[in-house]
Amino acid sequence: MMKLAVLAAAAGSAAAFAPAQQGRLSTAVNGYENELGVIAPTGFFDPLNLSKNISQEKFDEYRTAELKHGRVCMLAVLGYVAPETYRFGYDIAPGVSTYDIPNGVAAIDYIPALGWAQIIFFIGAVDYWGVLGDFDFGKPDLGDKEEERKLQELQHGRLAMLAFLELLRHDSQNFVSPGFDGYDNMITGLPFIYGN
Repeated sequence: MMKLAVLAAAAGSAAAFAPAQQGRLSTAVNGYENELGVIAPTGFFDPLNLSKNISQEKFDEYRTAELKHGRVCMLAVLGYVAPETYRFGYDIAPGVSTYDIPNGVAAIDYIPALGWAQIIFFIGAVDYWGVLGDFDFGKPDLGDKEEERKLQELQHGRLAMLAFLELLRHDSQNFVSPGFDGYDNMITGLPFIYGN
């Protein structure tokens, strides 16, 4: 069995350095290769073929969902990191202060049902009714840079989605196995924020 594993590993590593096959290039175009957000080095990245044979309206719906998820994750990364350094100090439910609730995944068990009801209601209200709205105040006049700024927002949203997943993964692993990484705090590169 061990010989088979070594042989498979050797074959796999040899195949990694073999010259690339010069086969036929696919000429199939699904029409979205020139959309905003198609960037190097991945190009048009759709490994699950979700955009295959869909209308422009459906593609725009997917893009809107990507933008919304990116914005939520940008806020989620801030919301994950900010309580490491500052707490607002209000009661999330009668007798439960935000000072008493731990950070990250550990907070799930500490938030009472009334707290979860507030969170779910607020998120639902914002999503369903658009409570936060679309305000003209604070919008810069981008002029000819609007396309560039939209691409930047998509890129930042994609990065935030990955960042939030990594924060969640790291915190979950630390919750299950405390101190697995040898650090006391989540943010290790900025010791001054903890008063050290």
